[in-house]
Amino acid sequence: MRVWRTSRQSGKCAAFLAIFMLILSAQLVKTASEYDPYNVLGVSRSASQAEIKRAYKRLAREWHPDKNKDPSAEDMFIKISKSYEILSNEERRSNFDRFGQMDENQPFGQSQHHGFRSFHNSFYFDESFFHFPRYPLLSVDFSDSKYMLRLAQFNNEVLPDSHKRPYLIKVTSEWCFACIHIEPVWKETVQELEPLGVGIGIVDLGFDRALAKQLGAYRAPSIIGVVNGRVTFFHQAVVREHLRQFVDDLLPQKLVMKITDDNYMAFLENWHVENKPRLLLFDQVPIVPLLYKLTAFAFRDYVRFGFVDQGGTGSTRLLRQYNINTYAPTMLLFKEDTVKPVDVIQARGMKRQIMDEFVSNNKFLQVPRLVSQQLFDELCPVKQFHRRRKYCVLLITGDDPAYLPANKAFLDFASANSKDVLRFAYVYQRQQQPLCQALLQNQGVVILERRSQAGKVLYRSVSGGWNGSEEDKYHLHEQLELLQKDPTYLTSDATLPELNNEMAPIFIIRWMNAAYDYVLQIYDDLLYSNWREMMPILSLIFSALFIVFGTVIIQAFSKPQKPKPKPKEQTRTEDDASSRASTSSRPPKKDFVEVTELTGITYTSNLVKLRPGHINVVLVLTNASKSALLRKFAKEVFSFSGSQTLHFSFLNADKHRHWMPSLLRLACDGAQSQSHSDDEEESSNYMGYVLALNGHKKYFCLFRPVFTGDDGSDSSSDTSFSSDSRRKSRSKSRATSIEVHHKLDRLGLWMERLMEGTLPRIHVPAWPTRLMMACKLKLLHCLQMFCFCGIAGSFT
Repeated sequence: MRVWRTSRQSGKCAAFLAIFMLILSAQLVKTASEYDPYNVLGVSRSASQAEIKRAYKRLAREWHPDKNKDPSAEDMFIKISKSYEILSNEERRSNFDRFGQMDENQPFGQSQHHGFRSFHNSFYFDESFFHFPRYPLLSVDFSDSKYMLRLAQFNNEVLPDSHKRPYLIKVTSEWCFACIHIEPVWKETVQELEPLGVGIGIVDLGFDRALAKQLGAYRAPSIIGVVNGRVTFFHQAVVREHLRQFVDDLLPQKLVMKITDDNYMAFLENWHVENKPRLLLFDQVPIVPLLYKLTAFAFRDYVRFGFVDQGGTGSTRLLRQYNINTYAPTMLLFKEDTVKPVDVIQARGMKRQIMDEFVSNNKFLQVPRLVSQQLFDELCPVKQFHRRRKYCVLLITGDDPAYLPANKAFLDFASANSKDVLRFAYVYQRQQQPLCQALLQNQGVVILERRSQAGKVLYRSVSGGWNGSEEDKYHLHEQLELLQKDPTYLTSDATLPELNNEMAPIFIIRWMNAAYDYVLQIYDDLLYSNWREMMPILSLIFSALFIVFGTVIIQAFSKPQKPKPKPKEQTRTEDDASSRASTSSRPPKKDFVEVTELTGITYTSNLVKLRPGHINVVLVLTNASKSALLRKFAKEVFSFSGSQTLHFSFLNADKHRHWMPSLLRLACDGAQSQSHSDDEEESSNYMGYVLALNGHKKYFCLFRPVFTGDDGSDSSSDTSFSSDSRRKSRSKSRATSIEVHHKLDRLGLWMERLMEGTLPRIHVPAWPTRLMMACKLKLLHCLQMFCFCGIAGSFT
């Protein structure tokens, strides 16, 4: 009896459960069959695409989760977006009208038999509805792992690269139902935009919260665009067309100029103002394609882009003049010649890689003008040991119309003598005065080679100037041929300052652009209620207003106090103190080097007992050349004054004329002929000589001054000491043929070799003692005079 009751009770439960499941299945099938995108958007089945788009925009604004706080707003917004995806695509709309199909991957005719499955695919539940185990709903796909961004990667790679191409970043998380919905659209968009050159990134809220906080993304899903380091949020429905338009809107305006028969000559002839080549794009579409805009954005600092609509009526003469094939996109690149393009490319399937290679090979004019330091670094790179030498042929000219014939002749010469090792350029002397002063050249041609990033160059000026005549061209060609045969042909050296950026906007323009971007960001935050980002700005504004109004109120209610009159003596004392303070607080000089005089008092500490490893660099001068040589000496050794092991001194040859001959006699060690008397040695001119003295190891390195006579080889500063005896007889006559401040022109290179340890060292058994004896004689003389004065005073 008990068994029978139990089986009867279980049968009743099974019957009730079966009835409940039937009712639930019928309700679900009924709900699935009632899902109609036409009803969701509120349009008829015969509605046009314009009516569907207007209805979608109206409902999207009404049910957007950021504006509508209804709990069901997000579900309704997803249905609206899904309905628009179906009806905006003619193929999907036709499948739905014929078969009720909403997924393009589902075979035709099966949606009627799988109504429950169709409803299940277009619906999602909250994660706590059935209390499922907490497993991630959206695991990272293997194909998406390469797009995952970290904080360091974003700051070091994405932000700098965003100045060359825009980035589209998706913010997602593991427990995000809406992320599952937009995933198909996101993948389609990535497959379309990534080959065009758009950067793709994915940020996981749960994995890298620091990056999400820096981006200002606090919920998923979010889509962000990054261009020029500026972050912009996407606020429309996640549809491929909207994402494509979002990337297009991120790019700056006027990247590509519309070209017609009326303005194409002005566009091509403007190359000398912008100092950029011109690129014309011919295509059949009336709107500039996104591929062209992305390429123009990447090379906007080098090339100016123009777009010609082949189907328009305003480009007939342009197409006929350049014989453009209207069946395929064409690119023409112009430089200084506005009649004939220097390069042409035509292809039906224009790819980003082809366009990048085409533009990269023609980034500069044949003879560009140096308008910034960045352009100078790219045209004339610093010499590398593993690369071939690069020489820059620079024309220093003016911007007046009188210089146009000479500039045109220089362009013709550069076009006829273009080589991989030569870079031709020109500068305007008025705009780049510091550069011309460093090269000691106002006008003419200079051949230079860069040696370091600090601005060190070797150069040689082409004598005779540049007028553009055939004789000038022949002379310049001869100089270049000699340079290729002998790299040591460049005999002068200089340190070039950083070039002025002639194309940089003025301060007021930059300030207005920054203010415009800031106001636009505030408006965007207020429009979409991003209060978390707005709170610091609002608190700063209210704090500033409180301080201003508080100060005004306090001053309004406070009584003005009359200042007490000061005594005249106190006022005069304060004025004297302020004047003394103003005169004593002068800024130090830029080229300041501590140079001490080598006398009998400092001789022992600066040379004889100099610490091991320390070197004293001594300049030999006279009373007449003291100011000029010291100024040039300080300028040449200034870059080495930061070393702790170098000391700088000078020796007055008029006061200590015996010291240099004594040093050279000790170095010769008897090799020099004894027939030379002391008077003959003392009469030798050692002005401009520089000695690097190592007091501990008793050796020195010798620098001989530069001579600008007929023999250019006398400028060598590192020859062995044995040649000194042969050249000493000619030193006096040559010293008169050079100006004083040019004697130390090559001292900088000599100092570099000194620091490298490649200079020959001349050893001496001991340092001369004549300087010390002279000091002792002076002290003895002073002591005698003191004693004589004392005795005379006692007698009086």
